[in-house]
Amino acid sequence: MPLEINPDLKLIDFIRTRSGSDLSSCMQCGSCSAVCDLSPEVEPYPRKEMIWAAWGLKEKLMSDPDIWLCHQCGDCSATCPRDVNPGDVLAAIRQATWENFSRPKFLAKWLSSPKYLPLLLAIPTLIIAGIIALAGTFAIPDGLINYSEFFPHAWLNGSFSIFVLATFTMNWLSIRKFSKRLHYPAGREKTGYLKSVLEIVLHSRFRKCKTNRNRSLAHILVFGGFVLLLVVTLFAILAVILDKYPLTFWHPVKIIGNLAGVAMLFGLVMMGINRFRNNEGGSRGNYSDWFFLVSLFLLALSGILVEAARFAEWGSAYHLYFFHLIMVWQIVLYLPYSKFSHVIFRAISLSKT
Repeated sequence: MPLEINPDLKLIDFIRTRSGSDLSSCMQCGSCSAVCDLSPEVEPYPRKEMIWAAWGLKEKLMSDPDIWLCHQCGDCSATCPRDVNPGDVLAAIRQATWENFSRPKFLAKWLSSPKYLPLLLAIPTLIIAGIIALAGTFAIPDGLINYSEFFPHAWLNGSFSIFVLATFTMNWLSIRKFSKRLHYPAGREKTGYLKSVLEIVLHSRFRKCKTNRNRSLAHILVFGGFVLLLVVTLFAILAVILDKYPLTFWHPVKIIGNLAGVAMLFGLVMMGINRFRNNEGGSRGNYSDWFFLVSLFLLALSGILVEAARFAEWGSAYHLYFFHLIMVWQIVLYLPYSKFSHVIFRAISLSKT
């Protein structure tokens, strides 16, 4: 009985455009799977994914946990005799997957196109400006800089919490649907949730890569810095509620926040340099990658400048804080629809492979 294949031509075009790879050039030599130290012995990747991508087998790709095991180190791309760049192809498949499962889908599509950038920036800007206007605090106060006197933190924190709850509820629905669709190869040793979380935190699998192994340090700095900044932000919200804000410069939470911001900046600079160097097998990334990296960089940089402006009594302190709030809202609200969502998708996939 002949095998019937119904290729998804839009998916093929998406992968080709995002990866910059000619899928038809792949001759299925298997070099990519052979050179990858992360590839499992049972149904190794990325050879099978290269076939599915060329044939446009959407259901196969969207239910494949192996695409999330790849760290895009470039080992496979460096050894590909046809310069197809399997690492970039897997990255494009991952992007297609999180866009497919995102709820609502249009937000993920907006984040992948530069033409929607003004709108994406306008949404948090107008929300924050509207909250400030409703609170009637548009007049910049005189005297020592105290952000609480201009920015209605109670209103902002309440609104922010509602938006975050709604966003992550939608993300939970997306992940739930994604998890049910995953197809796990028989005969593989299970990792488990605890080991998968430890792997993501420590990047232990990343260290097996050869071509761009130094990227693991940059990822640890960015991921660790972001998590610590998220914890610090939650503590700051609690401090406002308990009327303990602003915190002193030498408060432990402030010190942790400043160190986390510096660590994230260093990690992001390293990532940028690695991409511009474009080492053998490496990738310079697409618009989605750079939108994510630049947003994180502006978040960390504006946070440090806001801290400096407060203690140095800069006249532009309140304007800097307004910009910083925009970056905070943008990162958190769009997190499930951007490249950062791969952390969650990878954790789910790792735990059951």
